Amino acid sequence: MSDSAKRILVVARDDKVEALRMATGLTLLDDPVRVAVIGDLDDGSDDVQMQLEALDFADVPVERLTNAGSAYQSLAGMMSESDAVLVV
Repeated sequence: MSDSAKRILVVARDDKVEALRMATGLTLLDDPVRVAVIGDLDDGSDDVQMQLEALDFADVPVERLTNAGSAYQSLAGMMSESDAVLVV
């Protein structure tokens, strides 16, 4: 295994709560994690709020992307900067 940090991107697309949970779990590694949420996120959900609070505590950036074309350009840039991409 390499000692260098791997940049991990979690894309929350279909099962957003599970993607947030996965990203929270990945914070246990020493690798930087970031999250891109495509579309709406149910901010009123207790599960979503709990995961967002944990990610905020771990200083994980969560970027919300609309379904517009510019959002996909931004997502492509994030993907190219990452060593691992998980789409959930």
